[in-house]
Amino acid sequence: MLKDSVLKALNSQLNAELYSAYLYLSMEAYFESIDLSGFANWMRAQTQEELVHAMKFYDYIARRGGRITLSTIEKPQIEWDSPLAVFEHVYKHEQKVTDLINNLVDLTVSESDHATTNFLQWFVAEQVEEEESSSGVLQRVKLTGDSKSGLFMLDSELSQRVFTPPAANGE
Repeated sequence: MLKDSVLKALNSQLNAELYSAYLYLSMEAYFESIDLSGFANWMRAQTQEELVHAMKFYDYIARRGGRITLSTIEKPQIEWDSPLAVFEHVYKHEQKVTDLINNLVDLTVSESDHATTNFLQWFVAEQVEEEESSSGVLQRVKLTGDSKSGLFMLDSELSQRVFTPPAANGE
């Protein structure tokens, strides 16, 4: 059984993950609107990842006998000045999610909820990957500078990203 404080925090994180999916879907739409389909593809894969993350929280809450409470998802930003501005936003957003996960771990440790602390370790590792991935694309976008051919090459590279759902055991 989950303590009320942990249940509330898990539900909050579930909704934060849904917002992340919504944000990345908005970024995908932005890239589609400026004919960068490779960038849009990268965002589609990111959206799918965030939906998987949300469902991991959903399923965990349910398995632990908690009540899932969905809240309003804030409208995401829909316009950016450039692909660089989008990936600066992505990187900052992933850093924010890392902080949310770390705060959740701190709470579960303080509440002696070892099962939930263990569950969250997957997300701790995942956030290292998320920050690395978004930072990597951000750095490559910066390297293109004003080069339209560089942006075109990066768009082609990003079109190759394929979403692979994690294994059923969470790995």
